[in-house]
Amino acid sequence: MATTTPPITAPGIGSGLDVNSLIDQLVAVDKQPLVNLQQREASYQAQLSAFGSLKGSLSTLQSAMQGLSTVASFQQVSADVGDTTLLTASATSDVAAGTHTIDVQQLAQAQHLRSTTFTDSTTPVGTGSLAFEFGTYDSGNNTFTLNPDQSAHTVTIAPGSNTLSGIRDAVNAADIGVSASIINDGSGDVLVFSSQNSGTANSLKVTVADDDGTNTDGAGLSQLAYDPTAAAGSGRNLSEIVAAQNANVVIDGITVSKSSNTIGDALEGVTLNLLKAGAGPTTLTIATDTDAIQAATQKFVDAYNSFTTTLKNLTAYNADTKVAAPLQGDSTALSIERSVRSVLSLSVAYAPGKTAALPDIGITLQDDGTLAVDDTKLQQVIQDQPDLIGRLFAEAGTAADDLVNYRAAGANTQPGTYAVQLTQAASQGRLSGSAAAGLAITSGSNDSFDLTIDGISANVTIGAGTYASADALAAELQSRINGNSAFADDGIGVTVTASAGVLSITSNRFGSASKVGIGAGAAADNLFGSAPATIAGVDVAGTIDGLPASGSGRTLIGASGSAVDGLKLDIVGGSTGNRGTITVSQGYASRLQSLIDGFLGDDGMLASRTDGINVTIKDLQQQEQAVNDQADAAEQRYRAQFTALDQLMSSLNSTSTFLQQQLANLPKITGSSSK
Repeated sequence: MATTTPPITAPGIGSGLDVNSLIDQLVAVDKQPLVNLQQREASYQAQLSAFGSLKGSLSTLQSAMQGLSTVASFQQVSADVGDTTLLTASATSDVAAGTHTIDVQQLAQAQHLRSTTFTDSTTPVGTGSLAFEFGTYDSGNNTFTLNPDQSAHTVTIAPGSNTLSGIRDAVNAADIGVSASIINDGSGDVLVFSSQNSGTANSLKVTVADDDGTNTDGAGLSQLAYDPTAAAGSGRNLSEIVAAQNANVVIDGITVSKSSNTIGDALEGVTLNLLKAGAGPTTLTIATDTDAIQAATQKFVDAYNSFTTTLKNLTAYNADTKVAAPLQGDSTALSIERSVRSVLSLSVAYAPGKTAALPDIGITLQDDGTLAVDDTKLQQVIQDQPDLIGRLFAEAGTAADDLVNYRAAGANTQPGTYAVQLTQAASQGRLSGSAAAGLAITSGSNDSFDLTIDGISANVTIGAGTYASADALAAELQSRINGNSAFADDGIGVTVTASAGVLSITSNRFGSASKVGIGAGAAADNLFGSAPATIAGVDVAGTIDGLPASGSGRTLIGASGSAVDGLKLDIVGGSTGNRGTITVSQGYASRLQSLIDGFLGDDGMLASRTDGINVTIKDLQQQEQAVNDQADAAEQRYRAQFTALDQLMSSLNSTSTFLQQQLANLPKITGSSSK
């Protein structure tokens, strides 16, 4: 069947009219409301973009305020050393200014032990386990005193790791405070064990459990045993190539001996990094870092001025061009501007009965809304009252009691001075033996027991042997417990003490979560007797501002819904009863940060405003689509109508032509002439 080709149509052929132009004009009239809708949408899009810029500016100001919301940002000190080849130093913000004389006489160093020479790193040594302990040897290497603050660790040497290189890798992988390396001395390979911590109290003792059944001879894994109190070749099978030693430094005429070359507990608030010994004394000068404090203050001013400039540009009206910025007259933008400015108009109560404001340190508000700094006045305040600057800008708390430490304020904590009362001090969980501990520990008999600390349970194994005293056994037990990965991985630690031969284990945690429990068995009975006593820890309890506070460990937390809502204080000691007052101040940076957090929050005014604009834009776009749809439908109608007109005109034209032809073909009527 032949396909019928549709006729080619061209609007206006039949009528002779410029149909496309007529339709375009008619459709343009139908789309006239679209222009207004698009203009309105463009205006809202401009507002949305402007709010994006405002949000970005607020975020930048917020970031700047976060860096200035702690007192430490404004309480910086400098620690200048006369000869920096001998040592360097740093100081905390609360250290007292002054000059000190320091003489580094000896640097600390870590112990290094070496094996005999093996053919190469693939030489088999033996299998079993290596137990590493840290402690101090006396001057004659006759006794070894365990360091209870360093955990003992055991490394298993499996058959697949029994070579020199395998043992090295196993020790390093265990990450136990000992590093292992292999050095070629020209005739073969030597295994070296190095304590990763310097100081005499971190000397190594290596005890071997050799699978060949003999643990101290010169064969198998026993070749790596090291106990200087034993005879050479019978437990003292490694050689010391570097002895452990402490750092010795004289500070203002007082000799100080420390295990590390980094000393942070000699001069309060000062950390010394020792570099070279024996070159004579040098000076250390501690002073207020006025440049850093002024820079932090200027950072606040610059951040605020940048925000103010951005906001001004977004809300301005140009009288010359008669063009308004996108947010000119916008209630949300004006509300943000008023709220931010109101913060700067407030005074800050930085201590009981003492307040200050920005003009007191030389910062004033200008007519254009920006801040200006009087550097001379600011420098004078930094010199006279360096603590004032930090408290004027940051969140801070000052306790009258030295054993009450301000920790943090909550989002709803109000500035003010509040009384602190303690009704119960926090305590630690403890287990105490019911009989003196047996000092003879036999492997596989009374050397292992189950222990639960702060809700975590594990099996603990201590070294076999006869201990010289209950104190020595306590040190071994503490080292083994704290070195147990089940406890160490959860940050759990204990202190083990001995009194009249009776052992006690005390959790290092405070509060109701602090508990110590022990399983039954021969090892438990030998160490703690048949009926050890357990005492669970309790949380601190008391009031802040006269209202009951909740306790968590040693932290007292202000009552919800009160002026001290969320205020956290750490009670680190002292008795129950009146513990003085805590003064909470919220400086300008801290207040602005809290204010901006509210603006930028998911439920804040910016989110609400932009959500509303987006809804309006979506509605306008729907209206625009409706107008377009209506115009498209009208265009189809117009084209259909003009097509019908074309067809009608074409038909009429055809009829006219036909009639003209017919009329032209009619016989002509001629008249007869008269004679």
